Amino acid sequence: MTFRFAFLGKVLCIFAACVMLAACSSSSKKKKFAYVERPAETLYANALRDLERKRYETAIAYFEEVERQHPYSAWARRSMLMKAFAYYSGNDYEEAVGALDQFLALHPGNKDAPYAYYLKAMCYYERIRDVGRDQDYTNNAVASLNDVIRRYPDTEYARDARLKLDLTFDHLAGKEMYVGRFYLKQNKHIAAINRFKTVITDYQTTSHVPEALHRLVETYLELGIVDEARAAAAVLGHNYPGSAWYQDSYRLFERYDIVAGGDRLPGRQARLKDNGDDEVPDVGDIRPESLTDIDPPSAEELEDLTDGAEDDRLIERSPIEEAREPL
Repeated sequence: MTFRFAFLGKVLCIFAACVMLAACSSSSKKKKFAYVERPAETLYANALRDLERKRYETAIAYFEEVERQHPYSAWARRSMLMKAFAYYSGNDYEEAVGALDQFLALHPGNKDAPYAYYLKAMCYYERIRDVGRDQDYTNNAVASLNDVIRRYPDTEYARDARLKLDLTFDHLAGKEMYVGRFYLKQNKHIAAINRFKTVITDYQTTSHVPEALHRLVETYLELGIVDEARAAAAVLGHNYPGSAWYQDSYRLFERYDIVAGGDRLPGRQARLKDNGDDEVPDVGDIRPESLTDIDPPSAEELEDLTDGAEDDRLIERSPIEEAREPL
């Protein structure tokens, strides 16, 4: 009997210790105050003091206390926004977005609404991952930055949002290039073409367009579709004549012996090696806009290309493997 009571006492002690530990843990995560009515100015000043000292959890608790004790005051509205900023400063982005959504839902016409929209965009922008990861945050950043520009086009927040939007588009284009290069390395040419053309059509102002055009040249040549490769190279040469990617594309034509030995300069007439005396236009003589009319070959056309080994248009795999970036 004594043993049974002793065992029960140990179990109760362990349970009490667990409860106390859980209470301490929860209280350490978020500071709570006993309700002692104080002026809003005092609470707000205390919150700012802790915010400046990077005591974000305590600052958030003070801001919440302002909202609780003075819910209809101007201090409460300001505290709601500053609480979101404290979450953001502490890298608690999800809580920051939730607080900002609450502020905008309750005070859509507030003079600080532009800043609230901008801060929400930053909560997504600062979580953009590398191009090898999922791009949900990037897409959310694009939507939020566009929201700032659309709602408040003449503000300083819109000006900064435009700059960050360009960087965000460049990141999305980099993702398309990453996937396209992977497909090209795996010999999935149609999938690669679609990715490279997405960069050219949807992200025309990004830094990835020259490489996308070059990769189109490379992919079309691997398929033996010379005319489309020439059109892509023409656009590349017309818009980026001095780029290294254009030089790489031209060397591809030389490696494939498509450009005649004596006619290697862009803008001059070249001949296909096995095409007799029929002149064909050089990459510098193709109209750049012709690329927009080019569609990838269908699955049936691709099958015909790969089945006909004796077809003169079939070309061996590109010899410039070292030009591809590693995954």
